[in-house]
Amino acid sequence: MATVTDTASTSATSGTTAAASTSLLSDYNLFLKLLTTQMTNQDPLDPMDTSEYTQQLVQYSQVEQSIQQTGKLDDILSQLLSQQMAQASSYIGREARFDSPVAGLSDSPAKWTYYVDGTPATVTATIKDALGGTVATVTLDPSEAQGTYEWDGTQTDGTKAAAGAYTLSISAVAADGSSLDTTINSVGVVDDVVTDGTSIMLGVNGIRLSATGLVALTSPSVAED
Repeated sequence: MATVTDTASTSATSGTTAAASTSLLSDYNLFLKLLTTQMTNQDPLDPMDTSEYTQQLVQYSQVEQSIQQTGKLDDILSQLLSQQMAQASSYIGREARFDSPVAGLSDSPAKWTYYVDGTPATVTATIKDALGGTVATVTLDPSEAQGTYEWDGTQTDGTKAAAGAYTLSISAVAADGSSLDTTINSVGVVDDVVTDGTSIMLGVNGIRLSATGLVALTSPSVAED
């Protein structure tokens, strides 16, 4: 599982801010040089109109302040992300549930919870890979409108699927033939916490899931003596 950090993003943002400041300073110095030259060589009997230059000076000042504020906001964002990562580190080793039908398959099975809104007569689970191809279709017990489903990677043809991200969809049909709404959550143990530069990502069973989709956490299991 690739590790994504905010180093590259932060460096790129800082570099952009620094480049903008350098460019602005160069343009500003050139402007002042031209202004000074014009003022030195102007006709005393017909002095130039300074209102336009005054306006440009104000605009340069506003742009400079904007760039400085952007740099400060970037620093604040970086600090907030660091604090959020430190807080999210307490998730490591705990089982997390996400508002997402996507779960990871690794040495451990992909795992989901589901809830059918109503009384189903049939419940069919379909698993698709990252490219949208169907790899397995399973009939679930319709007497359980709420339950947990684990997939060990066995595909319809009997072969084992490669590790990665897989999406579960469930078709629940009532006795009268109507379709029932189904809520699906992916479940897995948090292995690590990283950031992509803008948000916190949790490593769960070989894939990355956004911490914003987290809906539940359970205490880490305690080993018995």
